[in-house]
Amino acid sequence: MKLTGILNDIKLRNKLSLIFIAAAVIPMLISGVILTVQLREILIAGAFQQAVSNVERVRQRTEEVIKVPLDISYRLSNDSRLRTVVNREYGSNYEVVHAYKQYTDLRNYVHMYKEIQGIRLYTPNSTMLNNWDFMQPDEAIQNQPWYKQALEQRGLVGWSFMEDERDGQSYLSLVRRINLEDWLYDSVLVINVDTVLLNAILAQETFATWIVDDQNNIVAANRPDLYGKNLKEMHGDNPEMLTRSEGSFDVMLAGHPSKVVISSLSLQNSWNGLRVISVFRIPEIVKEANGVIGRAARVIAASFFAAILLVYSSASLITRRLLRLSKHMSKVGSGSWKAFLTIDGKDEIGQLSRQFNGMVERLNQLMNEVEESNYQKSLLEQKQNDIKFKMLASQINPHFLFNTLDSIRMEAHVRGQEDIAVAVWQLSSMIRSSLEIGNRAIQLREEMNIVLCYLELQKFRHEERLQYELNIEPDAEQVEILPLIIQPLVENSIIHGLENKEEGATLVQVHVYRIQEGVRIEVIDNGAGISQDKLLEIHGHLEDLEEEAADRRIGLRNVHDRLILSYGKPYGLRIDSVEGKGTSVSFLIPKEGHMHV
Repeated sequence: MKLTGILNDIKLRNKLSLIFIAAAVIPMLISGVILTVQLREILIAGAFQQAVSNVERVRQRTEEVIKVPLDISYRLSNDSRLRTVVNREYGSNYEVVHAYKQYTDLRNYVHMYKEIQGIRLYTPNSTMLNNWDFMQPDEAIQNQPWYKQALEQRGLVGWSFMEDERDGQSYLSLVRRINLEDWLYDSVLVINVDTVLLNAILAQETFATWIVDDQNNIVAANRPDLYGKNLKEMHGDNPEMLTRSEGSFDVMLAGHPSKVVISSLSLQNSWNGLRVISVFRIPEIVKEANGVIGRAARVIAASFFAAILLVYSSASLITRRLLRLSKHMSKVGSGSWKAFLTIDGKDEIGQLSRQFNGMVERLNQLMNEVEESNYQKSLLEQKQNDIKFKMLASQINPHFLFNTLDSIRMEAHVRGQEDIAVAVWQLSSMIRSSLEIGNRAIQLREEMNIVLCYLELQKFRHEERLQYELNIEPDAEQVEILPLIIQPLVENSIIHGLENKEEGATLVQVHVYRIQEGVRIEVIDNGAGISQDKLLEIHGHLEDLEEEAADRRIGLRNVHDRLILSYGKPYGLRIDSVEGKGTSVSFLIPKEGHMHV
């Protein structure tokens, strides 16, 4: 249990790194150490120390050269920018050329390292262009043995003597499949080793020395006339020279007794290799110990078995935890928003489970918010319908009503009673506007026309006891507001401000002006005012969640509720009053506010 807890606390990336080290790096290091020690012991004990030392020197210097393209291949296989260029689906040749200009690493490597002569990447991405660095493999390339082997060997490196189609020359080349899991296209990387540099290494040797690949092609030699030839054509009668990878043996070459010393280049993570062959016309050489390869093979086999067990155990642990996460996801998918997942550990899977719980909790909150929003929308529609229902009583035979009012107005006009005619016309206009508005949003100037008609009617009734002022900024007239939102406030000012005032005139003022937050609307009177107790009662009534009485639906409470439901709680009515001095009622239409009407 402790081991499981420790593994769960390790980051997933670190776990995979440990698996890779245990399964691949350590066995290779052990094998390399064993082979190197054994080979050194055999070479030191040999009778022909100088000959073997020459071969070893060639091998080491060649490995130094070979490691450069090998290291570059590792860099490119993990190059995220290269992965982006190859995986991308291009829409035009311009995009391809632009991507090539942005990514110049292939050419930069050629310029930076003298050990390599050229780099090219074969990729089947049909949207790319051939520019000698990125090339689409044609049928002939795809049928080449080296290309097929590269695709079959996952992640391993191969070495092949092959022709470069760009200049028609043959080079010793590294071939490797770029096969990371997140690559869309299986691409083959080819890196040419500089032949001149390899030949320069061999040119220092006194005896005939070659470097050959696994197909017995001579890829470098200290005799220029042998470069590019095949050992089978030269020494086909000597199968040992063609197949042997290490050691020394007697051979008759051109009638002379000779000894052949062969050494393999230990190329890490390669499916094939290279050999260094040196031919010496000397009597005898100590035989190579054949036990080195067997011991190395046994070590690699044991390490491989241990790696399989470790990878299997780690994969099983990860799979069980992921299955638990999958089951809880299925519960959430079926509508269970209260599913809670507990997965121990501090790695990525444990972090994912905690994020999953947070996501479920947030989804539950969002569902509650949607339900609350629907409730608020329904409540707003109900408040908006209050005005419509209130107007229904006035919609009984409106044609008859308007004809009657028009007849009264004409009769008053004929008799010379112009004030009565104007009052009847204003009443008719006000009723008509109220009936036609419904629940739609209207412009502020339409609402102010209704307010003006109402004030004129009240002035006709109260005469000099009522005075009014309408102050509206011109650029605020086009602002959309709720219908019948100002007229009830003016009506309230006259009813409670003027009719409760025993003497003197009452001034009702309506101010509409823009501020930074939106449009401010104020209805002010110098009437009777409200006592502090009554004002507190009114504030409590406005904040009361209970439905107000049917006979008070079109009043302060209705206006207050519709403002809050349309713009939010901060945008309700604000009432200030001093008893005996007057009352001020104001509200704010927010800038670019959205009304739910």
